[in-house]
Amino acid sequence: MNERGPGRPRGRHGRGRGRPRVRRRIGEGATFRCFGPLCGRPEEVVLLRPEEVEALRLVDLQGLVQEEAAHALGVSRKTLWRDLHEARAKVADALVHGKMIQIVGCNQEREEGCPEDEGGSSL
Repeated sequence: MNERGPGRPRGRHGRGRGRPRVRRRIGEGATFRCFGPLCGRPEEVVLLRPEEVEALRLVDLQGLVQEEAAHALGVSRKTLWRDLHEARAKVADALVHGKMIQIVGCNQEREEGCPEDEGGSSL
């Protein structure tokens, strides 16, 4: 019998496909928020993982080379490159197509003016 059910692919050990994600060391003091276009109400959302934001911050904002940034995150250079490549593609997609950007796992308290507050949803 197949106990997994539809839409739930599992590997040999029940953890899903592929290797588990390596934990990254995310810098303290990062302010994770959501961002959106000022014109209209975006219907689509681009989700960024905190490690992708940290990769952008270290390489594009602080100017670290990829080896230094990978060391700071505690991952291989190839893993950093993949996170950075995915983050840049997502940000470009959001900017070009007018999509909202949200950080996955954002645990910051929502402040006044958050785009999610305008929709009438409550926590």
